[in-house]
Amino acid sequence: MSAPFPPGSPEGNPTAASALAAGAGPCRLVHGPIDGAAVLVAVSAADAGGNVLFLGSTRGVTDGVTTLGLDYEAHEPLALAMLEDLRTAAMERFSLRGCVVVHRLGRVAVGEASIAIAASAPHRREAFAAAEWLLERVKAEVPIWKCEEDGAGVRSWLHPGDMRSGVGEGR
Repeated sequence: MSAPFPPGSPEGNPTAASALAAGAGPCRLVHGPIDGAAVLVAVSAADAGGNVLFLGSTRGVTDGVTTLGLDYEAHEPLALAMLEDLRTAAMERFSLRGCVVVHRLGRVAVGEASIAIAASAPHRREAFAAAEWLLERVKAEVPIWKCEEDGAGVRSWLHPGDMRSGVGEGR
């Protein structure tokens, strides 16, 4: 009899299930701190030799400008659906055993994580490639907007479309 959930999915991993919020799927938008360790545990699988966790965090200085913090807003239903579609594409494209994407909304202080992407695959190369591919797609396509507040209190919004055109690239 086969397992009802694929290996590496939060639902099919008892340790991961206890580490993640009840009822939470493999893609989430959260309004509080991201538990990177729980995200990584959620993708673990017996047949995965490569387990990768990427945490994107708020820098204190960007291009020589002090950053006080970031604020994120999203079209939540659409953003979540797009994260799920991207996750599904990554699972197939990179032959992943597990994949979780968590993006934080609201205020994110310097040093705190705004996004966590975990991927597991039989080999490290696919896990690393999947995490990077997902991050680039999320930044370019998903309707999540970032507002940077500099040391003078000036706030600047970056939208997914701005990032595609090169404005704010790498931010």
